[in-house]
Amino acid sequence: MIKSGASMATLVATNLRKSYGATVALEKVSLSLLPGEVHALLGENGAGKSTLVKILSGVVRPDDGAIVLAGGPYRPASITGARAAGVSTAFQELSLLPNLTVAQNLLLPNQLKNRLGLVDRRKSEEAARAILGRFALAEIDPRVYVSELSLANRQRLEITRALAAEPQLLVLDEPSAVQPSTDWLFARVHEATRRGTAVLYVSHRLAEIRELCRHATVLRSGSSIATMALSEVDDAGIFELMVGKRRSHQVRSLRPAVQSASKRLQVSGLCAGQLRDATFDLHAGEILGVAGLDGQGQAELFHALFGLQRIERGEIKVEGRAVTIDSPRAALRAGVEITLLPEERKTEGIFPFLSVQDNAVLAGARGASTVGVIRAAAARRLMRSVSAKVDLAERYFDFRIDELSGGNQQKALLARVLQSGARTLLLFDPTRGVDVGTKDSIYAAIREFAAGGGSVLLYSSELTEITALCDRCLVIYAGRIAADLARELIDETTIVAAATGHVEMPRKAA
Repeated sequence: MIKSGASMATLVATNLRKSYGATVALEKVSLSLLPGEVHALLGENGAGKSTLVKILSGVVRPDDGAIVLAGGPYRPASITGARAAGVSTAFQELSLLPNLTVAQNLLLPNQLKNRLGLVDRRKSEEAARAILGRFALAEIDPRVYVSELSLANRQRLEITRALAAEPQLLVLDEPSAVQPSTDWLFARVHEATRRGTAVLYVSHRLAEIRELCRHATVLRSGSSIATMALSEVDDAGIFELMVGKRRSHQVRSLRPAVQSASKRLQVSGLCAGQLRDATFDLHAGEILGVAGLDGQGQAELFHALFGLQRIERGEIKVEGRAVTIDSPRAALRAGVEITLLPEERKTEGIFPFLSVQDNAVLAGARGASTVGVIRAAAARRLMRSVSAKVDLAERYFDFRIDELSGGNQQKALLARVLQSGARTLLLFDPTRGVDVGTKDSIYAAIREFAAGGGSVLLYSSELTEITALCDRCLVIYAGRIAADLARELIDETTIVAAATGHVEMPRKAA
């Protein structure tokens, strides 16, 4: 059901089509947004959402179809062209430049200059400070480099830069993916819609979509399947539209709790950055969850275990043997035991100009090479064997990885760590920003790895994943492990209580 009043719409897109060679990314996609409306865009990864966002943002041009913005034709040739026309996008894979300051990023591409034509740093910082204050981010120093910000604040800065242009259409691509709460985000969205801005809201989190949006458009296999009032369809109906059949999004694991007494990883008194005195064991065959609000020390824990964060003191044992991990190479040398799936796939995980296969088989290249030269046939066999574990279609193997949806990129990265030979996986928010189908594939791969005797340390920003997958859960608060919960104690209420420091929770799992 397409909404009435399309002639008054901020945006009307009709029969959009986009293909990449033989692969059709979009086919007959239509969409309309009214002024002041927050409209949800739903679909599995690979459904075409990323391509539609790129078209609206001026990153790519459609092969066919028409877009009307505020009554006039809209065919932007670049992101700056789209912004000049009145469309701003906050991308899921952040477009900020980490080696520039907050002020420089906010004012790009039009830096403030002095009479000599040089960038006026003082004026730029004052202007950036005013923008940050306007959008309730006064605590961020405009002089700091973006690389020094937390991931949550980087995402807020991405959103603020899009809002500061006062667009007619604001595109928000997974805007809450790394936020500890939606309070700041929703307040900014409501401010924008009161000014008449139309918002296209792309998210996999149905609870927040129902809270924020009245209508949604569902994409499936590159086509717009339906536009509906959210009050008229339940979650099961939405999943059916997304995947073409009804499926349960409940992922409660039926895997028996780990019984092995063998300690794969022992951490004692670990201090690194904000993390203080972390002590825990990880057993063979165990999935150990890590939960906590943003910035409580969980990132430092994962980075320290993989040699990306300097360890101030503490001891790490692998298979009972004390090891020194001061670099990723040292982590891998620890008996080829430990490998990391990072939180930021774009900047920390993928090699964007290489193929999906090249990205995925890097860790196993030694077994597919002769005198340092990778054998094509061996690499393909390795790719086929590991891709089956993560449900990654063979048709994607030769694509450049940055041409894939975020979910398929994540599958390729998981394939890489699974065939690395490591017996301990460090997975940091492995399903952030991916759809329900991709989540199912990732969950199955994690369970299979653990069932084969592998050990998993898993941080997730979604508590339902912790309760569904994990045999135990560490809750981090203010840099310390506030609770070590046995499986029977893992529930969302208990985790939230420990994560906010409000309740004294059991320190040791039974």
